Amino acid sequence: MFQVDENYTRVSEFVIVGFPSLQPEYFVLVAWLFFFLYVTTAVGNLLLVVMFTLERSLHEPMYIIMVSLALSDIGFATVALPKLIARYWWNDGSLGFHTCFFQMHMIHYFGSLNSLILLTMALDRYLAICFPLRYPTMMTNQTMAGLTLFCWGIAHIFPGISTINFSLMPFCGPNKIIQAFCTTMSLKSLVCVDTSRQYSLAFAVAMFILYVPLAFIIFSYICIVISVFCCSPQGRMKTFSTCATQGCIISIYYIPRFFVYVTPFIPNLTMTPDKSIATTVFYSLFPPVINPFIYCLRTKEIKQIFRRWLQKRKGHGQIVAVTMSN
Repeated sequence: MFQVDENYTRVSEFVIVGFPSLQPEYFVLVAWLFFFLYVTTAVGNLLLVVMFTLERSLHEPMYIIMVSLALSDIGFATVALPKLIARYWWNDGSLGFHTCFFQMHMIHYFGSLNSLILLTMALDRYLAICFPLRYPTMMTNQTMAGLTLFCWGIAHIFPGISTINFSLMPFCGPNKIIQAFCTTMSLKSLVCVDTSRQYSLAFAVAMFILYVPLAFIIFSYICIVISVFCCSPQGRMKTFSTCATQGCIISIYYIPRFFVYVTPFIPNLTMTPDKSIATTVFYSLFPPVINPFIYCLRTKEIKQIFRRWLQKRKGHGQIVAVTMSN
């Protein structure tokens, strides 16, 4: 098993350090920034969920995916941000041993889940554009709901392997995590024994769950581009607009992750802790913040629902004003 002194003192808690070079006078400002990101993420994505619940016209496969992504983004922000906010607001970065591993598991879980959701989204667009006549029978609400539940379930398997492996390792100090939250990479340097084998396994699992879906996404987009050349110019522009939006989100999600994961394996390529943390925070928090705005602003049906809600509210306000004047 692990070769370590039997008299070592087991770490009972970890401490989230965050940005190691950040000066204390900026702590409150950073806390407010993360608080704003959390509220924006939660409110924006919750609005999508509420809209889907109230509007039966949105009960279609594409919107089931969007709601799944919204719930995943809310879950990730809720797991990752409160402790980071507390770290800079009240200088409270401590996490219990098992709490840290729970956070690590859930952060990697939502990362894996988002990758599978993006895969499902690409599959849905691929079928809708390349097989438009067969799409209604191939992708029903029941089929999409089943795929979504499958993604939410199987996403636990991949990070679970790393969580179990690392939780069984001896941690005998130090206990300071130079990262914004507990992750496999941040805990790797705190283990008292050689972790090269376990980290290689975790790396392989991460590459599988991230880049196998990405390979299919790229394949589906190539097929979509080939297919839309047969469309009318108007349909071509609409398709490219939809794909460009999703492609932007996918690029933000995958490309920075790739650099963070492969940096330890490339000689003479290093990232300072602050740059590594900033990159992790960017690819982890930026997509959940902008996803609801992108899909609300670029989806025709959702914009129409917003207009109808605003008109109803305006009409209700006029009725109240007339009643009060009488």
